[in-house]
Amino acid sequence: MIKTMLIAALFALGSVTAIAQTSQEKGLAIAVEADKRGEGFGDSQVELKMVLVDSKGTEAPRDMRVKSLEGVGEEGDKSLMIFDTPIDQKGVAMLTYTHKDKSDDQWLYLPALKRVKKISSKNKSGPFVGSEFAFEDISSQEVEKYTYNYLRDETFDGKDCFVVERFPTDKYSGYTKQVAWIDKAEYRALKIEFYDRKKSLLKTLENKDYKLYLDKFWRPALSVMQNHQTKKGTRLEYKGYEFQVGLKDREFTKNSLKRAK
Repeated sequence: MIKTMLIAALFALGSVTAIAQTSQEKGLAIAVEADKRGEGFGDSQVELKMVLVDSKGTEAPRDMRVKSLEGVGEEGDKSLMIFDTPIDQKGVAMLTYTHKDKSDDQWLYLPALKRVKKISSKNKSGPFVGSEFAFEDISSQEVEKYTYNYLRDETFDGKDCFVVERFPTDKYSGYTKQVAWIDKAEYRALKIEFYDRKKSLLKTLENKDYKLYLDKFWRPALSVMQNHQTKKGTRLEYKGYEFQVGLKDREFTKNSLKRAK
């Protein structure tokens, strides 16, 4: 309740520094502003190529489509990911319901078994289809899922950034903390470091080649996750973003997983 009241106050003031008298308050204010700038997209869809890169540099591509539906009020966003290639994964689909005050719900449809599998909250830290992205990485990052701490200002990739720590509140998270570089001009996450349960640097995500859609929404054309411990990586290449195409709730149900095309 206290955090909810603080977030409401920050929105009303409209400034990340208005009452940011502590590093925790400033960190939260930055996160709230970044979240606020992404509001109002309604729905979207995009083609996505996921490229797995092993420690020797060998690449394994996978093609998929991602559909998203923005949450209303206290509801989190919903997303549907559908695999088209390789042939042995064609028709695999994953549905995610993001929640602001509890663990997300995720279901995976496996056409070979013709069944929908619920992903346990205890397994959210596991790798998503062999990639360097965990299940928890590919759900919507709700502000309420973390506590925050502003560290410093720093230049990254030629842009002035806030550097902010965020600490997951979910006891099943695979991370003790994340450190994000958020550019001051547009509040985009340019880089995120992920620290494992032993507090060691596990992997780094860089989002590149951001493009502006509908004069408001920034999306990266490329996301690269590098695992420093396994020396493996995963590259996400986005193509053909579309917004406000008329997606409906009925397209984001467990029953719709089996019919996803």
